[in-house]
Amino acid sequence: MSAVRPGRARLPVSRGRAALLLLLLCAGGCSPAYVLRAGWEEARILSARRPIRAVIHDTTVARETRDKLRLVLDARDFAERDLGLRAGASYESFTQLHRDTLVLIVLAAPEFDLRWKTWWFPIVGHVPYKGFFDFDDARAEAAGLAEEGYDVSVRPVSAFSTLGWFPDPIMSTTLRLDSLGLVETVIHEITHSTYFPTGQADFNESFANFVGYRGAIEFFCEAVADESACVRAQWRWEDTRVFGHFFHSILAPLEEVYASAMPDDEKRAAKREVFEAAAQRFETEYKPRLHAQYGSLDPDGLDNAWMISRLLYYTRLDDFERVYESHGALVPSVEALMREAAAGDPWEALTRLVSPADTGPAETGPGEADDSATTKGSR
Repeated sequence: MSAVRPGRARLPVSRGRAALLLLLLCAGGCSPAYVLRAGWEEARILSARRPIRAVIHDTTVARETRDKLRLVLDARDFAERDLGLRAGASYESFTQLHRDTLVLIVLAAPEFDLRWKTWWFPIVGHVPYKGFFDFDDARAEAAGLAEEGYDVSVRPVSAFSTLGWFPDPIMSTTLRLDSLGLVETVIHEITHSTYFPTGQADFNESFANFVGYRGAIEFFCEAVADESACVRAQWRWEDTRVFGHFFHSILAPLEEVYASAMPDDEKRAAKREVFEAAAQRFETEYKPRLHAQYGSLDPDGLDNAWMISRLLYYTRLDDFERVYESHGALVPSVEALMREAAAGDPWEALTRLVSPADTGPAETGPGEADDSATTKGSR
């Protein structure tokens, strides 16, 4: 989600970061040039690192940068000390990039199916995005997928996690976030390093969303006792859950269209009507419930790729919150989820932890199947 700033803010895009160990190794579909470019860029990022503590004491560095880096260290220490997360050697260093976009990622979905296209990578398994340091290559990949009939989304990310395999630095692209967004991002990414079941991209991102936002609330409300930031952190989590409700409200009417026997032209028109109705519903039903101000939705920009990029990060957030409420704090909530999920599917573990009497309407999301799958799974 984009950082929320005072005044008008953009409608949130799917999170500007990703767990991208995928950029280091790949198999079955990645060209040697892709692998070499990814490895070269990662090496450049690592070789340009400076210890954060050294940068903080370097008076030639802008004060705003140094202040934000102090916050990064505070958030990192909080994540390890108070939340029990494992940061390893990550976020102890800083890399200054000479561009405002770190990576472009490509996401795709069939025109009449809410099933994301996936790419397979070692360690992380199937993931519904492919990252590119070469932006022309990203656009070429997107154009090729569009020619194959996919709905395609290309978006920037400002941070990624190598899941502890390398000492991830905080990058200048991430420091563009405000203080709340920065703390939430650090905790989100350290969550990936702590717990990352393979082939479960929607769970990993939605779970890290929950831990990141709830962790930021505990950081500002308890660790640093900043009353103003505490309230704003709570508002952001509430807004995030409202957006989760909105995105999932579009699922049923879309799936009804896709399951119908209508010809493709009629399906295309009906799909457009669903997204137009969603844009109007956002204005009248959801926007009034938000604490921050957001722009309007343009139906021309809505398609299945847009949908899956949101569902990736906004699935069953209320169920994560119910687990939090039942335990009264973040640490026991996270420990219960990881313990329950140790034996199998993390979504099933979440369901077991949520009382059936309290679940309310189920939120469903696209399946985590591979590219050849023809069915969708419910979450």
